[in-house]
Amino acid sequence: MRCHLQTLIRIISVVRTPAGGKHPSSKATSRTMSTQSTGVMFQLKVNPVSGNTEWVVIEEEEVNDVSREPMLATTSYLDMLNDSPRNKAYRAAIDKTVSKHSHVLDIGSGTGLLSMMAARAMGDDDSSSSKGTVTACESYMPMVKLMKKVLRANNMNHKIRVINKRSDELEVGVDIASRADVLVSEILDSELLGEGLIPTLQHAHDKLLVENYQTVPYRATTYGQLVESKNLWKLHDLFNNEANVADKIHLVPKGKESILQVKPQQFAMHCDALGEEIRLLSEPFKIFEFDFWKRPDSHGETQVHIKATNDGTVHAVISWWVLQLDEEGKIFYSTSPKWITSPLPNSGSLSSYSGTRDWCDHWKQCVWFTKGKGLPVCKDEDVCMDATHTDISISYEFTAQSSTSKVDHHELSSQDSHITLSPERIAVYGDKHWRLSMLKAINHALKGKESPLCVIADDSVFLSVAVAHASKASRVISLFPGLGDKGFQYLQAVADDNGYSMDRVQVINKRKQLTMNDTHQNKVDLFIAEPFYFGAEGMLPWHGLQFWSKRTMLDSMLSEDVCIMPCKGILKACAMSLPDLWRSRRALENIEGFDHTMVNTTLGACGSSSENPLFPFFIWQCGEIKKLSDTYTIMEFDFLKPLSSCHGTTKVEFTKAGVCHGFALWIDWVMDSSTDIVMSTGPDQRYWKQGMKLLAEPLKIIPGTCSTVIEAHFDSSSGELSVNNIDRL
Repeated sequence: MRCHLQTLIRIISVVRTPAGGKHPSSKATSRTMSTQSTGVMFQLKVNPVSGNTEWVVIEEEEVNDVSREPMLATTSYLDMLNDSPRNKAYRAAIDKTVSKHSHVLDIGSGTGLLSMMAARAMGDDDSSSSKGTVTACESYMPMVKLMKKVLRANNMNHKIRVINKRSDELEVGVDIASRADVLVSEILDSELLGEGLIPTLQHAHDKLLVENYQTVPYRATTYGQLVESKNLWKLHDLFNNEANVADKIHLVPKGKESILQVKPQQFAMHCDALGEEIRLLSEPFKIFEFDFWKRPDSHGETQVHIKATNDGTVHAVISWWVLQLDEEGKIFYSTSPKWITSPLPNSGSLSSYSGTRDWCDHWKQCVWFTKGKGLPVCKDEDVCMDATHTDISISYEFTAQSSTSKVDHHELSSQDSHITLSPERIAVYGDKHWRLSMLKAINHALKGKESPLCVIADDSVFLSVAVAHASKASRVISLFPGLGDKGFQYLQAVADDNGYSMDRVQVINKRKQLTMNDTHQNKVDLFIAEPFYFGAEGMLPWHGLQFWSKRTMLDSMLSEDVCIMPCKGILKACAMSLPDLWRSRRALENIEGFDHTMVNTTLGACGSSSENPLFPFFIWQCGEIKKLSDTYTIMEFDFLKPLSSCHGTTKVEFTKAGVCHGFALWIDWVMDSSTDIVMSTGPDQRYWKQGMKLLAEPLKIIPGTCSTVIEAHFDSSSGELSVNNIDRL
């Protein structure tokens, strides 16, 4: 999954790509653009503490300097290139399809792996005047530079022409001499269509390819399965989960069930991690088929009749796709969960497919949530599902729910008060224990305060509603740095249902600092955050330290007895065995006969540099996992004091035998030290990503015989947190 066409590395949230676009699958903290004429690049960096962004100029020589910090370390290139089944399948199909006279176009070339496969398939005979050609199209400049290094190292630079453009910018007679007769590409995401597959194929068919062209891959088919899972239900149905909580806070009041909701889309997820919590309610069923060798339609609909195999409630549709790479139908690659043993349901086994696909992160399964409490079904019942695809997405509706869904979609598009949150955030807001703990901390903070001025420093609609509800005399100012006006409209829409008046609630969302004029010369009595920042769910755990920066900026406005929540942050660590995750990020060597060692530093591969980059991940979705130590505190952040740099070290003693691949890091937020209310974001909590620090090389552990020292440093000026494994005994 390489960066292709007009889309650059994503910063915080997942943005649907416009027609013809493509993006990497992993979130990143920076993005880059370039000007081809000058060789100058601009990298957009996000300060995780201030929340501010700035464009930093990077000269061409800096991009080529492999000693610099990896620019692409948080993308999924490395994971994709370590996917051996994918690489083998593409090699076999390209060898079958490409001849020595082919004109091959590779769209979204990345490191040039598929282009080199195609050039090799043509043979080494340079005597023919009509020898084949390979054109590699890649729009992302850092990857173009990296690809050229790979081509030179493999003596392929004279066989492959590299064009730094979007594929829909290519012109026959200008960029390429003639139309190509073979298209090779890998512009697929977990949903299949999200990286602009359809518009890219449409443009290539119309403008870049001969009439009867060949393609690798040849065809893709999407499949689905009905499942029951209470844990999946909790990820989207806040209304019914909130109905089971007796705290009288109504984030989604009756009649406004969709005012806080997840986006109606498929969500990529490692469903194997949910295996024991999922009850299958149907056999796998075919949904859509997309032929790469002909012009695809932008819109498609199909009705699928599914026989229920058990009594239960359909909470979700789990979907995946199967790639047929060759025309003959002998070479397949599937993103199916491990409980599917054949790529094509109800068919025999195929020699080029293995049911034990390696764990990888660049392609997962997808989850589509059914509405509300789900769809009750009985065994042998015929379930009717309508599937629709657009240029970039696939959606589903069940006949029994279709009338409701149309109303929901209309409301979503017509009312500004609706807020779309991530599934994990919806689950947090519906969690009884989390709400109880937060309310306990709020009530303790407000005790004895007659008319408190309360500032909500983040994007927490829960805290804004809860504080206004808990203290009828309080005045609430919500900063809402991400939600902005939508947050105000939401608070206004749910005010009556939560027993507060909007004349006590104010939303101030502006770049400049909050002033005493905004508070009517009153000082702040309660300064509080979860912390949660809208759109930043994919960032590292310490992105929440933005709360500390804001608290420091407003230091002069805080009352002498101000209550600050959280009052402390504790950086925690645990040694982990993570063989699947480590394998997906290990240093590259030979990929199907092509040397890729020169990309390791740039991509942040394990073992390629002295220190591997930190990146965010849901540990529970990391495939095989095992804790090898107790939990250790590395350092603490004291929010009662202004923002400052800090440093900490801790010695980690290994308590279990195994192979250590790295450390999980997270922050425990101490909401109230006097009542020991702590909100953890550790690996036992599914709704937060942890920070991952992988070792350069795995370490075999014998308990009682080895330990290691971890050192962390937080730089308050940049907001960066560095973590190093400095000693091994």
